[in-house]
Amino acid sequence: MKFVVSSTALLNVLQTSSKVVSNKNTLPILDNFLFDLKEGVLKITASDLETTLIGSLKVDNMEEEGLIAVPVKLMLDSLKEFSEQPLTIEANESTWEIQVSWKTGKLTIPGTSGLSYPNLPELNPESRRELDADADMLLTGINKTIFATADDELRPVMNGVYINIESQSITFVATDAHKLVKYVSPIETEIAASFILPKKPANLLRSMLGKEDESIRMEFDDKNVTFRLKSHTLICRLIEGNYPNYNAVIPSNNPNHVRVDRVELLNGIRRVAVCSNQSTNLIKMDIESSTINLTAQDLDFSVSAQESLACEYEGEAISIGFKSTFLVEILANIDTQNVVLELADSTRAGVFKPIYDEAPATDTLMLLMPMMINA
Repeated sequence: MKFVVSSTALLNVLQTSSKVVSNKNTLPILDNFLFDLKEGVLKITASDLETTLIGSLKVDNMEEEGLIAVPVKLMLDSLKEFSEQPLTIEANESTWEIQVSWKTGKLTIPGTSGLSYPNLPELNPESRRELDADADMLLTGINKTIFATADDELRPVMNGVYINIESQSITFVATDAHKLVKYVSPIETEIAASFILPKKPANLLRSMLGKEDESIRMEFDDKNVTFRLKSHTLICRLIEGNYPNYNAVIPSNNPNHVRVDRVELLNGIRRVAVCSNQSTNLIKMDIESSTINLTAQDLDFSVSAQESLACEYEGEAISIGFKSTFLVEILANIDTQNVVLELADSTRAGVFKPIYDEAPATDTLMLLMPMMINA
C-alpha cells in the first residue's frame, strides 16, 4: 500500500472515526483503524463491535492498493503535530510496518494485518427498510431528545432515542422515567417502522449531521441501522426490546396553564437552586394568578432562596415541586422565548411546551415528574 494524502484531510476523518473506539475493547484488533485503499479511495473503519463508522477519503496519488490495520493512538498523536502538507504513507505488507514521509522527515509505526478485522453486519433482506431523511430534521430530533435518555442497566430500552416512522410523521422520544421528551416532525413516507437508536451512535450522528447539506439514507432491519452520509457511513446495532407506552404517561387533561418567559424562569431557577438541598435539588413552585414564587432551602446548611416571577396563569392556585437540575435541562432545550407549563395537580407530571409566534410544522412536548414537597 502506498499513497499521498493531505495531512489535514486525513486527520479530520481519523478524529471523527476515533470517537467510536472504546477504551475497553475486548478484541485487540479494535484498537486499530482499518485502512482499505482501492481505486484511489481510502476507506477508514473504526468499530467497537456495537457501532462501526466508515470514513471515505480521496487520495491524491495512489501507487499501490492494500489493506492494513493502523494503531489508533499512535496515528492520531502523530498527525496532530503536522501543519497542512502532503504525506506519503507506505505500508509493507510482509512486515506490517507503516512509514509516513513528508518533505523534511519520516516516521515509522507498527501496523498489523487487517484480515482479522470484524466483518460489517449485513441487513436482513426480508425485514430491510430504507428511508431518505432530511439531515436538519434528524439533527433536531436527536438534539431535542438525547438529553432525556437514561443510563439504566436494568432497562436498556430507555438508554436510547426511540424513533417511530409513520406515513405522515416521524417521532423522536426519550425518557429516563423522570423526564420525557417527544418531538414530532412531518415526513412523507410509505413505510411504518420503529427502532431504538443507542445513545453512543446517536451522539456520533449528531456530531456529523451539522456538516451535511443533503438528505441522509437510513437503512435498517430488526437488529441494525445504517446511516449513509456524504463521506461517512455509520452502522450500529439497535437496542432490542419494546419501548414503554409513552403516550400513556402524558396527562391529557391539564386545567392549569402557566405562560411565562422561558429565559427569566430558567435564570430564576438557576439562582434559587444554589440554595436547594444537595441530595434532592428540590425547588418549590407556588403559582397563582400572575406570579410564580420559586423557593429552595437546605436546612442542613441553614440556607434558603426565594424569587418571584411574573406570569400569565389560568387555573387554581397550586404548589408543586420539581428537581431543579431536570427543570434546567428541559428549559435549556426549548428554543422559544415563551413557554407554557400545563399542570393537573401537585402529584401529576407537568407538561412543558414551546410557544411559537406562528404555528410550527413540528410538535415538541416535554414532561417532568414532580417531587414530594415536605410540609
